[in-house]
Amino acid sequence: MKRFIEGEERSQVTLLPECLDDYIADDNPVRVVDVFVDELNLQELGFEGVRPAATGRPSYHPAVLLKICKRLVIPS
Repeated sequence: MKRFIEGEERSQVTLLPECLDDYIADDNPVRVVDVFVDELNLQELGFEGVRPAATGRPSYHPAVLLKICKRLVIPS
């Protein structure tokens, strides 16, 4: 995902809790969404912006935005 704004690595050590992945319980449904969206071919599904432009400010990858959108529409 070059030329996109990169989020924090889930295994990166932080102050509290030890890593970002610790915020989410092992049985939280958001983990399924994370894996599911990562397996989608967003370009074949017609999502725009999968290939970043060479100019301008980097954007967020469409997969990240799709995961957030799912979380807002269907809260667990």
